[in-house]
Amino acid sequence: MARRIFIAYQHEDQMKAKGFNLLRWNKSVDVEFVGRHLLDPLDSNNESYIRSEIKKLISGTSVTVVLLGANTHDSDWVRWEIESSLNKDNPNGILAIRLDDSVQIAKDSEVGGVLHDCGAEIIDWIPSEFGDAIERAAKAAGRVVAMKSAGAADGTCGR
Repeated sequence: MARRIFIAYQHEDQMKAKGFNLLRWNKSVDVEFVGRHLLDPLDSNNESYIRSEIKKLISGTSVTVVLLGANTHDSDWVRWEIESSLNKDNPNGILAIRLDDSVQIAKDSEVGGVLHDCGAEIIDWIPSEFGDAIERAAKAAGRVVAMKSAGAADGTCGR
């Protein structure tokens, strides 16, 4: 079954994000998904409008794939996209993929903190592993709601 995923990325990684989206057509890679994204930027500087359009894209997905480039850790937009994915009535599973082996995301960075807090899996750029990782993220999607209902207001386990 093809998962509907939202692709979150830092603007400077746009070409890599486009390449990721094309993987679903590569017969050598066993990954099946329907990508929703802003690979072609909106013609607007209105932040409220942009946020509403992104929320529309996220609304029909079950997994958010975060592509981690060299500067993704400081992206307010990527952090907001992850948080929006987690705050849906049916939260998305979150999967992060390093675009380069040297990419490190500190837990105290904008994006690193939210990835850590939601328990996102972070994998390297190994296309043969993407399909299974997307499925694991989809299956884990309910954990944020379960953790919140366990009593901790911040979504942690409350221990």
